[in-house]
Amino acid sequence: MPRNYIWIACCLLLSTASHSQDRQGKPDLPGMILCVARDTRDLDRLYPVKYVPGYLDRMQTYYDTQEKALRSLPFKSITRSDQVDYLLLQREIRHAQHELREQQELFTSIKSLLPFEEQVMVLVNERQRGNNLDAVTAAEQFNSIGKSAKELLETADLSHLNIPATQYLSKVLYALQAGLDYVYNFYNGYDPQFSWWCKAPYAAAKESLNNYRQRVQKQEATLRESLVTDASGIKGTPVGKAALEELLTYEMIPYSPEELVTIANKEFAWCDAQMLKASREMGYGNDWKKALEAVKQHYVPPGQQPALIHRLADEAIRYVDSADLVTVPAMAKELWRMNMLTAEQQRFAPFFLGGESILIAYPTDEMDHDTKMMSLRSNNYAFSHATVFHELIPGHNLQGFMNARYKSYRGMFRTPFSVEGWALYWEMLLWDKGFHATPEEKIGALFWRMHRCARIIFSLNYHLGKWTPSQCIDFLVDRVGHEKHSATSEVRRSFEGNYGPLYQIAYMMGGLQLRSLYREVVEGGKMTAKQFHDAYLHENAIPNELFRATVIDVPLNPDYKTNWRFADLD
Repeated sequence: MPRNYIWIACCLLLSTASHSQDRQGKPDLPGMILCVARDTRDLDRLYPVKYVPGYLDRMQTYYDTQEKALRSLPFKSITRSDQVDYLLLQREIRHAQHELREQQELFTSIKSLLPFEEQVMVLVNERQRGNNLDAVTAAEQFNSIGKSAKELLETADLSHLNIPATQYLSKVLYALQAGLDYVYNFYNGYDPQFSWWCKAPYAAAKESLNNYRQRVQKQEATLRESLVTDASGIKGTPVGKAALEELLTYEMIPYSPEELVTIANKEFAWCDAQMLKASREMGYGNDWKKALEAVKQHYVPPGQQPALIHRLADEAIRYVDSADLVTVPAMAKELWRMNMLTAEQQRFAPFFLGGESILIAYPTDEMDHDTKMMSLRSNNYAFSHATVFHELIPGHNLQGFMNARYKSYRGMFRTPFSVEGWALYWEMLLWDKGFHATPEEKIGALFWRMHRCARIIFSLNYHLGKWTPSQCIDFLVDRVGHEKHSATSEVRRSFEGNYGPLYQIAYMMGGLQLRSLYREVVEGGKMTAKQFHDAYLHENAIPNELFRATVIDVPLNPDYKTNWRFADLD
């Protein structure tokens, strides 16, 4: 057995016994989490073909074993930090088990369209063990696989498949192609008989699988075209209420989709009132859209946006330092970077993006005139004043810096409700602290707050099947004051980008969670603002309800379920 396989096998066999306890026999939850992360990574590397029963069954067995090991630990007698780790790991294991069951069901639904899967896996398993293959037999198997796939290219009935099934079938076919490569590249050139017998049938089998996969992809494209019900051309897939509720449970958000819309409308009403105040201060009376239009005209010339970003970043750092709101290490101040978004990237991201570096959206020379003007207006001074700190410090950049250095083993539990929620929370807190000094700056901040509310409303209405993409775009333009270009980009990003159905909800809801906890802990006199914020960063980006359990004596048990109603519906 190759040495790397021996090491992997030993790690998997010993992981439950050795990593759930330390050398003194005490439960070692961080060690167990690290081992699960490494085990699953190594299992992924060991199995070259994903999505098929052999892989799915192995992963299900692994997670079942880890769940059993976890449940054997004495929950009541371990520390609060370990109890939180226990619940985090259990949540992740159960989510993985659920996803594996869904994949197993999907495979069952398409199994009749993959009669050659077992033949491919016989070859893959032989190669995985490094066995000597009978070249003639292998050639016959390649030949049979190719003929079967070629026949299905002409005869397979795909009409009964929905989008998830066609997507999964395409993934399996791609994985099986990779499996053939995995076999052929191992023996070819090293085994003369294999090369002589298998070269042509392998190439034919791979071509047939690829052609079959292309047909499946065309079927998926046809299904997606049927979803386009308006002129926007945006092709998404509404997931429905049941899927939303399932995801909300996983994210520890104890509200229904309809309740979340109610909360968003309540926050929207607050924004409306504040927007009217700022509009009056600017001399526009109750016509806040005119005030917003005036704000949009205040932008720097092309080429000068990076200098503005640097100035705004320094301003935010000085502010949180002087107010003693959070610890900002000198290294964090030094390490942030900036890059520009291309014109194509701005079709999906018309504003800033952030993390280790801030990604700047501003007009490029290849844009047409109208798009250039909309980009300038969408990234004006006031809008930028309200978002640079969201992307950098104290927002995403600081959180990423600290998470990489404190309890980094919890990285597998990151959730947008804690990542986007943290950055949005600072928008709320700095508003409350008076960071925005002028009515123009306030309008910039309110635009973004309204935008977060609108994201909840249009995303949930879309996924509940109530709104089309065009209605979502119109809502952003009419209700928030977006440019048509930026509104379209936002909706395209929400429904065609690599974001889950709850991602856009996570900003406001995560922020409301932290604002509620701030009032409970800081305004309640239990911690200073700086202690609260530093503690949050040191615990890593875990679900906010479990951070609450870290700083407040919330009763916990192995079967703990989300129950924190952090926002009022009235």
